[in-house]
Amino acid sequence: MQIRRLREERGYSLEELAERGGLSFRGLIYIEHGQRSPSALTLLNNAAGLDVEPGELVNHIAQE
Repeated sequence: MQIRRLREERGYSLEELAERGGLSFRGLIYIEHGQRSPSALTLLNNAAGLDVEPGELVNHIAQE
């Protein structure tokens, strides 16, 4: 949910974030819907695509 919230706040489509983070469109959908857990590298790529520190994504996951 954190990735989706940040993506929507920035006005990125799924396609845009996938491209910005070097991820597959389908993989990003699975992650956003909780059907797949992202690897550490994927979290780093998502953080880079969202222009946030990786800790912002990781801290949110740790709180859940």
